[in-house]
Amino acid sequence: MIPIHLGMHWCLAVIDNRAKSITYYDSLLGDNHQCTNALRDYIASEHLAKKKSPLDIQNWKLVIEKEIPEQLNGCDCGVFTCKYAEYLSQDKAFDFDQGDMPYFRR
Repeated sequence: MIPIHLGMHWCLAVIDNRAKSITYYDSLLGDNHQCTNALRDYIASEHLAKKKSPLDIQNWKLVIEKEIPEQLNGCDCGVFTCKYAEYLSQDKAFDFDQGDMPYFRR
């Protein structure tokens, strides 16, 4: 899991080696293919440097997840990012929304 800071906005990227996927979570539902492509290139480069063999990344899935809780204001992106990471790390389905943010901030 990699927190992504875009200047004034936080998102989350998840590299899953078992599923051969890189998934991007943005609470404003933005598209950041530049990020997923850069992460794909990075893991290929790291694999070559560390393992001394190329990583076959042709079958890796790059996903911009859209079926996620959406941020409805301009200040909760960090909380959404942390909650995405928490829920994903526990293999839990997202069951929160903007209305839960004041509770999570306590």
